Amino acid sequence: MDSRLVESREGLESAVDLMSSGQLAVAGSPPAQVSSLKPIACSEPWTDEMTSRIALAVLLVSAAGIAAAQSPSSGHPRGSGLQAWQNPGLPGVLARCKTPPPLNSERLKQVAAANADPANAGPPPEWGPLPASSAIPGVIAPGQNWKVVWSWEGNNADGPIAEEDGTILFANNDASNVMKMDPATGRATVLYRDTNTGGAVSRSKNGTLFVAQRGLGMGIEQLEPQRKKLADSYNGEPLECVGGGINDLMADARGGVYISGLAGGVYYANPKGVVSRYGEGIRSNGIILSPDEKTLYVTNGGTLVAFDVMPDGTLTNQRDFGKLRGGQGGDGSAVDSEGRIYVATGASVDVFSPRGDFLGSIMGPRGLHGTAFGGRDKKILYAIVFYGTWGTKSARNRIIAIPTIAQGYLGRAK
Repeated sequence: MDSRLVESREGLESAVDLMSSGQLAVAGSPPAQVSSLKPIACSEPWTDEMTSRIALAVLLVSAAGIAAAQSPSSGHPRGSGLQAWQNPGLPGVLARCKTPPPLNSERLKQVAAANADPANAGPPPEWGPLPASSAIPGVIAPGQNWKVVWSWEGNNADGPIAEEDGTILFANNDASNVMKMDPATGRATVLYRDTNTGGAVSRSKNGTLFVAQRGLGMGIEQLEPQRKKLADSYNGEPLECVGGGINDLMADARGGVYISGLAGGVYYANPKGVVSRYGEGIRSNGIILSPDEKTLYVTNGGTLVAFDVMPDGTLTNQRDFGKLRGGQGGDGSAVDSEGRIYVATGASVDVFSPRGDFLGSIMGPRGLHGTAFGGRDKKILYAIVFYGTWGTKSARNRIIAIPTIAQGYLGRAK
């Protein structure tokens, strides 16, 4: 809440009116938590003492709202969001496509079988000891260890990015929301709800925040500065008609967003929401722009692919950039202030120079599928880890952190 609103009687009345109507929420709290507040009615002359008392009351309500909203993972329901390929309504959408892609029937059977297995009815086995780091010059010192800073249930905690205050934003697939988590306390606040099985977030150099919607009616939604849809179609048809599903996203300084996971390559939604496809022979997953945004890096299985980015955001000059070594396949990626690229591989974070030279692997637990720099000085490397069995009660997620020599790129959230 803006403290400037409590500098006068009129300001207090305006603030409470807005809170009552839901147009202004107590910081960190949904409007419903303050809906019982009523406009101020006063027949006596207004005094400075009255201003002070009401200002104090408003601040106390705000503080209580913040405290209630910040909770450990156990205070947040895991949710039950469905990705588009899981939704029973998908066949009806695909029936209207000019060339319908096949349903992911085999994976649906696998998830059903996994849920029928009693072994997946409870928590999975705990991790063994995590390996200490080997030295990578300029990147990480030897003997550093991963530390768990967040632990939760479900297919959640995906597509993380850093905030300037040292907190981390991430999307939650099952819970269909976006959270802000403080690694120092392990407590999180829900910033945005009803994200349609949101699977990743990205903030541009200009501060615009986007989320990838993986549910039926999938697309890219802008969350800040205004909440609105950016793109949900390709060549006049729903994105479901392309096949595959949205995995990750990367916002650029133009107001556009690069999209991975959809069948057939890499996609770009320009600032007007018009979507184009680029690349050949790519099953895209992790996706990240270089600090100068002149190169786009995309994972393709065990290979890191690069594209040149044109002034209008279009992509050219597809080429293999590097081979992953620490794990089986590339996933969520990041860059540092020197332009090095960091790629999650399922068991490590592999590091490449801006020329494509392999520099080394920061080994981690199995299921490590995304990474991002964070902390106030961006000298902490975070990683997201999924373990257990996907789509079952045993599904778990963690966020882990390790100190680095390298500094993440400061000109953008990620």
